[in-house]
Amino acid sequence: MKRWLPLVMVVALLGLIAWLALRGGEQPAAAVAATAPGGAPQGPQFFGQVAGQQQAAPPGDRAQQRRQLVEYVELTDHTYCSYREGSTYPPGSQPMSRNPDQAYPNRPVLESNPMRGEDRRSNPDILLQTSQSRVYLAAGESVAFSLRAVDPTGAAVPLVVTRALAAGIVNTGARGTPQVSLAFAEDGTGAFAGVLTPGQTGLASFDGTIRTEVRYTAGGKNGVLIFDVIHSPQVPAVWAGPPREAMEDGALVFVLRADVRKPGRYIVTGRIDDAQGRPFALATFNEVLGPGPNDIKLAVFGKLMHDGKAALPLRLRDVDGYLLKENTDPDRELMPRLEGNVLTSRKRSLEGVSEAEWDSEERQRHLLEFAKDRKGAFEALKKFDPTQPLPPSACGPVQ
Repeated sequence: MKRWLPLVMVVALLGLIAWLALRGGEQPAAAVAATAPGGAPQGPQFFGQVAGQQQAAPPGDRAQQRRQLVEYVELTDHTYCSYREGSTYPPGSQPMSRNPDQAYPNRPVLESNPMRGEDRRSNPDILLQTSQSRVYLAAGESVAFSLRAVDPTGAAVPLVVTRALAAGIVNTGARGTPQVSLAFAEDGTGAFAGVLTPGQTGLASFDGTIRTEVRYTAGGKNGVLIFDVIHSPQVPAVWAGPPREAMEDGALVFVLRADVRKPGRYIVTGRIDDAQGRPFALATFNEVLGPGPNDIKLAVFGKLMHDGKAALPLRLRDVDGYLLKENTDPDRELMPRLEGNVLTSRKRSLEGVSEAEWDSEERQRHLLEFAKDRKGAFEALKKFDPTQPLPPSACGPVQ
């Protein structure tokens, strides 16, 4: 829930501020009921109106007021409906369609940009195609880089790597790190490739961003390219024992065992494919773990399985995790990643899988508050102009 609650609250707050600002253009006493000396309410009073005298707002003003009320109705309705839809499933079990960028975390990062010279100016006549196998490096892992030059038509441009150095980025005034030379070799297609394994170099203990600067010539012109990776030399926890599955509260749960060396908050993410190979769900674990053996549960929510018409069995793959470190850079210590297939469920049907929406005290509290705002907005519009039909809600009747 932490993922989208701040966004919802910001939207609601901005909308309320905008609404109050709009109301600032109305007459100051329009919403205040005057009281006669005897205590009887006299109805709405407008600036300049004599007490006891009813006076209708000019047609233009009423039209503007109604537009403002309609805008507030639409805002509160959108806030309520968006939150309700977005919180149907728990934060730790979401459709992959909402997180397409996380479906394949181990695929190389591919880019194509105009080459930059040593003066950092770009040259649109030569495009540099680059590949980086990963951005985050756990202890003992390697990263592969490659680069290739082409012209705007896609034809290869002769390229030669002249030097490649990797070094850790440190704060100003801090002691510098060793510079590590990387060997880049031509792969037979005009591309040059190199591999960095910090654990086998003088950067083995460096914790943070390692920058590799590659100098090259392409088409007779000198260029510079930067590759950055974030290295974690410490292993805060290791996987221990085979994974298993379970049914808990109508949800399918993949259970992984971890031996925790450093206690703290761990974020673990796994990808779930269905039997057709479709990236189906993103499962996330976010809890504080103590030292020693711990179960890490990656759940596929029951209603998500029903709504998404999951083809069983489901397959857990590409699991990565880290110990969250607050108020420091880098902000994590990486666990060893589990690449590829981790566990295929034995469950073959949706029998026993719940179709109920996710529920929690926090969700109910937010729904109640957003529903109050929405109901109040609809009632204010209806009271202001009972002759006109109310705008339809995006998610059902207003109660």
